[in-house]
Amino acid sequence: MASRSSSSTAAGGSDSPQKPTKTKRTRRKRRKARAVGDMSRQMGESHRRFLQTMMVSGVIDEQAAKALYQYCCETHRTQYAPDKLEDFIDTINSRLQPMFMQIRKGMSENNGLQYYALVNMAETDITRMSSDYADNELELFRKTLDLIVCSENGKASSTDILNSTDSMTTRKMKKSETEHLLSRLVHDKWLSEKRGEYTLSTRCIIEMEPYIRTMYQDHIKVCHICRNIAFQCQICENPTCGIKIHNPCVARYFKGKSEPRCPSCDDFWPHEIPEVKRPHSQSRR
Repeated sequence: MASRSSSSTAAGGSDSPQKPTKTKRTRRKRRKARAVGDMSRQMGESHRRFLQTMMVSGVIDEQAAKALYQYCCETHRTQYAPDKLEDFIDTINSRLQPMFMQIRKGMSENNGLQYYALVNMAETDITRMSSDYADNELELFRKTLDLIVCSENGKASSTDILNSTDSMTTRKMKKSETEHLLSRLVHDKWLSEKRGEYTLSTRCIIEMEPYIRTMYQDHIKVCHICRNIAFQCQICENPTCGIKIHNPCVARYFKGKSEPRCPSCDDFWPHEIPEVKRPHSQSRR
């Protein structure tokens, strides 16, 4: 066996190292094709229509997801059960697993509503955006992420973002280029903007959470109520406590309480209690 192997290597010359690579590539393609085929066979038309809509939208709120679920079932004459949306999505996710994709659920910091986002699980950092953005654009997004995550209020002003271009290591961007990029990031649902201040969008938080937890361990805040990352939140003023609570979680937790107290230390909660926002069928986040 040893002599046959060595003679084969000698005969193959420089081509022999490439054969395993081509073979592996072919096998990967075949596995992916089988996975797509299995997904096509095992998912119904209603599942495929739901997934196609998610691929176009990227992120939708829970009420829109429920309406879409009902529409897909009724359109394709499949059984519809109002309380089975999660099972319906689990079926899709089980077929998406070989593709390293997933429909994931998360809360909007803006209005406290639940959203569903189609996320890429193959990449765990900003490189997932490399097919849509140039290197200097990705660098500026990282700098924007730094500003938002490390801020006290989970926001970054347009002025601070523009100033951050001075320290770029890739090709520096003009003011007009930076403004155009920020508009694109908002349009693509990575950022949200209000009165010149930028925050992470719901889609970005859902998809980038593993990366943010890894890269910003010393800066991230975790909501005491829901245990998710909190960027826009209220903080207990007791220096020995200092818990953080999402603004929407604050609204729900203290609703109807005449004298709000910290759920951890029982000190008086001095912040203004926001109103609970009601779900609506149309959302821009």
